[in-house]
Amino acid sequence: MPQDELRFQYPLLALKFPDDETFASFYPGQNASLLTQLKNSAVGLGESVLYMWGDAGSGRSHLLHALCSEVDERGESVSYIPLHHYQSMSLDIFENMESVTLVCIDNIDAIAGNIEWEKALFNFYNRWLDNKDNRSVGASLVLSAMHLPKQLGIQLKDLVSRFEWGACYHLESLNDEEKLGALQLRAQLKGMKLPVDVGRFLLNRLSREMDTLLDTLDRLDNASLEAKRKLTIPFVKEVLDL
Repeated sequence: MPQDELRFQYPLLALKFPDDETFASFYPGQNASLLTQLKNSAVGLGESVLYMWGDAGSGRSHLLHALCSEVDERGESVSYIPLHHYQSMSLDIFENMESVTLVCIDNIDAIAGNIEWEKALFNFYNRWLDNKDNRSVGASLVLSAMHLPKQLGIQLKDLVSRFEWGACYHLESLNDEEKLGALQLRAQLKGMKLPVDVGRFLLNRLSREMDTLLDTLDRLDNASLEAKRKLTIPFVKEVLDL
């Protein structure tokens, strides 16, 4: 199947991924090896199958979005399947997916215990392995979940064993100092400066979940631009009503 036709055959192949979820905007913390491996996958030099697991908010979806964007920009076929939305999908989402250059399947945990979806994913996985000679060189299947395969609650034991065949990486969550670094990196990419004292203030006064912190940073960025003021603790208190 021609690559251009394949890229647009499925609705999830042509998604526009968030502009701010790139490899450059991902603060690695203790995950340098995983980041390197995914960057290798982006240029066709990575593992053929990679399984990464980590807590909610650790950045799994961010990394998958970044990887998909990089491969898509190379003109290769890409599929991102967020299984936490599986109830709005059809089981045939996996049809012909074994021919795609990069397949990223996010949040596998969501289908644990749903035997129909487990079988559909199992059958796709087998087709992926069998079809390696009919894909672009350097094709990758990247899987994401919150836990190791045996801890997912997957009922189909053969599927669990398939997940264990590829390279496995634990995505370590950031500690508070690393979260501060991540916020400063994101601020820098936005063209703003986040002083250390302001960053620590946010960590002390807000939820430490990265999604919350980054959303707050976006809000502060907009307020700073509108008011033409630098980020200071008094200004942050005013904007966030703290």
